[in-house]
Amino acid sequence: MSSNNLFTPLNIGRLTLNNRIIMAPLTRCRATPDDHIPSDLMIQHYADRADAGLIITECSMITPLTSAFYSEPGVYSEEQLTEWRKITDAVHAKGGKIYCQIWHAGRAAHPDLNQGAETVSSSAIAIDGLVHGPNGKVQHVVPRELTVNEISDIVELFATAAKNCVEVAGFDGVEIHGANGYLIDQFLKNGTNHRTDNYGGSIENRARFALEVLKAVTDAVGGDRVGIRFSPINGYNSQVDSDPEALAEYLAKEVNAFNLAYVHILRRDLTGVLTEDYTGVYRKHFKGVIIGNAQYTREEADEAIANGEVDAVAFGAAYVANADLVTRFKRHAELNTPDYSTFFIPGAKGYNDYPTLDE
Repeated sequence: MSSNNLFTPLNIGRLTLNNRIIMAPLTRCRATPDDHIPSDLMIQHYADRADAGLIITECSMITPLTSAFYSEPGVYSEEQLTEWRKITDAVHAKGGKIYCQIWHAGRAAHPDLNQGAETVSSSAIAIDGLVHGPNGKVQHVVPRELTVNEISDIVELFATAAKNCVEVAGFDGVEIHGANGYLIDQFLKNGTNHRTDNYGGSIENRARFALEVLKAVTDAVGGDRVGIRFSPINGYNSQVDSDPEALAEYLAKEVNAFNLAYVHILRRDLTGVLTEDYTGVYRKHFKGVIIGNAQYTREEADEAIANGEVDAVAFGAAYVANADLVTRFKRHAELNTPDYSTFFIPGAKGYNDYPTLDE
């Protein structure tokens, strides 16, 4: 047992966090449709949560025509980066730290959300289920398998996005989205990656894309400004792997080479099928900071940090409804209950209108 808890400062990369309470990346669909520009509502939303040890933004598109949520933000245009700068300035003015989660949706994107643009992935295998399109729910489409040259282009898009996030938009760093069935995860898991070239088959080959992205991004902005998120067992977006423990061990060892600020682990299967937790595999083999995530209570988070299982904990749903989560945790106060019906709709309702303790 250590003396560390949620309120102990933590060094990650070039930052010192005031506490270990992390705001998890939360897609909330408050950017503008079509051009994916962050809205003024988002300035207040993030600034209100600036006392988190670290804010990790919602997943943000690195390139046009890859939308999976219709009105998620991007980081590929000057207009987007200008509006993000207002958000990072507001967070920094309150003493906060903020990373941008950069992301390619891969097969989770849909032509109906992207002006008819084709969907791409590691292999030509569709997600089983429906996606919310602008005109209602539609079936996911079979993606086209990316060529090797296209993979290389996407690696560079991640690097460019990271550089723009740090140098133009003013973020303290970036988190690469390698989880939850989006493009990097589609390469990692053998349920979605049936390639027969150097990007498919063995774990080493399936991890090649993720590691190339890590190299390009860390070369662009420095490893001490970069985190990556993995979801070893999450079945969301029809993800499955035949040996998640072996994949976790390989990734945990390989990412040591990049001197990352942190690795962020979503420990649960959000579809409820699998129950293993491979956070311990990362703890054993990764030598840096580990952020745990998914359904931690305050008490469990404190215990996991004290036991050295993780170094910090990211809270998602709790941060939706409690901008003052740090204060509530300090006072052992009751939390507001999130209104799930407002998670993905436009407007301030369910976004900027939950009461604080002082209210």
